[in-house]
Amino acid sequence: MQYWLFKSEPDTFSLDHLKKMEKSPWDGVRNYMARNFMRTMEPGDLGFFYHSRVDPPGIAGVCKVVSKPYDDFTALDKKSKYFDPKSTADNNRWSLVDVEYVETFKHFVSLEELKAHPKLGEMVVTRKGNRLSIMPVQPAEWKVVLSLGRGK
Repeated sequence: MQYWLFKSEPDTFSLDHLKKMEKSPWDGVRNYMARNFMRTMEPGDLGFFYHSRVDPPGIAGVCKVVSKPYDDFTALDKKSKYFDPKSTADNNRWSLVDVEYVETFKHFVSLEELKAHPKLGEMVVTRKGNRLSIMPVQPAEWKVVLSLGRGK
């Protein structure tokens, strides 16, 4: 099993949106490194749902990968803001996975709290300038953040 951090702007797509939907494609990823991370995902992998571009940004809860990666259909939709004219039905450059809601944390774990924790100093999301929408999370980091979010 792998662990991930999925970043989204809550006014566009929040953990509450996912909870209402139960399951959703994680579409619109247009960064090659984030796409490559996504292409290694397996059903059952778990992810933190991170709210970005809010004050404060941070981790709201947990989601789970429930599909293997497949072609991102929004890349072929000319009406989509994620349309990619270089992608074709035979050569779609972008992928997505389906994710489902798992839990909302009792305690929202802010980025400031992540940065201040002595065991999370190497966590990818805490590094300056990191703007990827999908990032790996190490197992030890996963346990610490779960404990913080669940209020333990």
